[in-house]
Amino acid sequence: MPATPAWPPKSTPRLFVEQVLALGATLNISGNSAHYLIGVMRLKEGAPVKLFDDISGEYLATVTHIHKRDLDLTVTEKLRGRETTPDLWIVQALIKKDRFDWIAEKACELGVARFVPVLTARCVVDKVKDDRLRAHMIEAAEQCERTALPHIAPLTKLDAVLMDWPTDRSLYFCDERGGETMLEAISAGPAALLIGPEGGFTDGENALIRAHPNARPISLGPRILRADTAAVAALSVWMAKNGDWAA
Repeated sequence: MPATPAWPPKSTPRLFVEQVLALGATLNISGNSAHYLIGVMRLKEGAPVKLFDDISGEYLATVTHIHKRDLDLTVTEKLRGRETTPDLWIVQALIKKDRFDWIAEKACELGVARFVPVLTARCVVDKVKDDRLRAHMIEAAEQCERTALPHIAPLTKLDAVLMDWPTDRSLYFCDERGGETMLEAISAGPAALLIGPEGGFTDGENALIRAHPNARPISLGPRILRADTAAVAALSVWMAKNGDWAA
């Protein structure tokens, strides 16, 4: 007797929606998402689609009506709640657009709770588009089956970030000038990783960070790493010691 095929199939498309999901709700999907479902995936009425909203979790929906440029989906089943993320922030100095977007994407994949863009003296750019960062995070979450997106904080100057820093959150400062071994420095509790720009921090910024009571200067080894490499390396080490990968 043939086995019953899995439902929904592994090929079921997955989509983030801004609307809070609930059983029985009907959503109208338009724009790029509709083009993807209709023109690329070529879905027909009755086809399944997975939806998540970054609030209530992930749901299964069914295509109920297809129009020329949009379609309607009806939510039929709750698949799981919103995932729990480790209490980890990344405080990332601005770098060139493509590499900054890449860090945001990987931060989402790795489970960061908050993404904090920071402006320093040697940043080669001085602004960031939150909607572009969020689009990269959404795409990563859709592909990697995440149900939670990092919160994107407003762009803030380094001194202001340090002035308003929460008293209960450790700030692990990835310093190319040296510091504690990261594995030895990491301890339990709310945490953040501070990553500098392409040219590193100035002497004054370095001193300001090191003087902060919550800062823990850490080393990422004997090699100088690019900012995007340092971000992913530090995130991975933290996850292995204190986060989702910890034993």
